[in-house]
Amino acid sequence: MTPASAFPPALPASRLSPRRLAVTARSRAFDLYLALWTGLFGLAIPVFALLGSPRPAIRAATRVWVRGAFLGLRVLVGLRHVERGRDHRPDGPCLVVANHQSTWETFAALVLFPDVAIVAKQELLQIPVFGWYLRRSGMIVIDRASGGKALREMIEHSRAALAEGRSVLIFPEGTRRAPSDPIVFKRGAELLYKALGVPALPMAVDSGLYWRSRSPRRAGTIRVTYAAAIAPGLSASDFATTAEAALEAARRT
Repeated sequence: MTPASAFPPALPASRLSPRRLAVTARSRAFDLYLALWTGLFGLAIPVFALLGSPRPAIRAATRVWVRGAFLGLRVLVGLRHVERGRDHRPDGPCLVVANHQSTWETFAALVLFPDVAIVAKQELLQIPVFGWYLRRSGMIVIDRASGGKALREMIEHSRAALAEGRSVLIFPEGTRRAPSDPIVFKRGAELLYKALGVPALPMAVDSGLYWRSRSPRRAGTIRVTYAAAIAPGLSASDFATTAEAALEAARRT
């Protein structure tokens, strides 16, 4: 249930120091574990299909998958995570705006915010097993190439998720960025904020320091930092400016 890009290519052993070789070996062990763990959930697909693909059950199974992946990260890689600023999280459903550095936060959101509706790109549906669960778990999948239609569908599906008591999570940068890159929103998040009329919660992560698309996962502690929620009612431009600054400050803390 994981994108192929999550598996970094191997480097020739002759180019690796003993320490780097050990890091690579642990990361590869996690790759194998994750593939086997994901395979178990692939076997469950026919069962869910016979039951009519009930969304609550599929979302619950997805959270189990993520927790199992996190267990593998802790044991095999030595990679953990901590949350800071949980008192900033609103009591009810909200719009979560998060910076995007790796695959990790996409997985993590499923357990950090139970029943969250993640705004995801359509290409993810093509990934075996992961795409099947994504399509049937009530996520907000959009075709970014369709322009205005994608924005309308994103707003419509986000409203439906909020009506079900679910928070909505979006990565306003649109794609993964390096830890040193400044946070700059692309068009969409501010329009969603204006349309939904709920508090927006900035969530900053530093996962790119430990999980990079073309490097082995490294031991450490990923920090998830929540900044103060932004009340509804700001203009679109003011929201974008405020949220970008909040994420930058939280990331530097």
